[in-house]
Amino acid sequence: MNENWEQRVTAAWATFDDYPEERAADFRAVIDALVAELPDDSPLGPFEQACAWDSTGHSDRAAPLYREALARGLSGYKGRRTKIQLSSSLRNIGQAEEGVKLLTPELDAPSDELDDAVRACLALCLSSLGRDREGLSLVLGALAPHLPRYQRSMANYARALVQPDTDG
Repeated sequence: MNENWEQRVTAAWATFDDYPEERAADFRAVIDALVAELPDDSPLGPFEQACAWDSTGHSDRAAPLYREALARGLSGYKGRRTKIQLSSSLRNIGQAEEGVKLLTPELDAPSDELDDAVRACLALCLSSLGRDREGLSLVLGALAPHLPRYQRSMANYARALVQPDTDG
């Protein structure tokens, strides 16, 4: 794998919207051809294939590939993306509890640009489990820093949604 390969993958994904639903298999074939250039044990192969299946509406086909990418040692930024996307796929196939277990540790991971995506996907998983207050708390907490005003109030409201009432 080299920079040129990454650039070609990025270029392929830039054309994704050029493939209508009836041509989804054609897009997946483009990704498969790029994956065929990788060593057999590369974690990037199943990751890119999972993304292609997921993006074309097949969370059921994507989930095992995301798991394989993680099992092969995908880590760092793409590893975190994999956990986010796997959790979303798991929720889509009725396994939201597993998504919660996968993403909850990410709340304590080193901060990066994916923090809000972690919270958004975790909130969706929680909502699917009937834990809407926890999900709303995560979303408000993620939104608060982006507001031009009311950051402190929204952060406090987010915490209050999940903290027990102490006024008794």
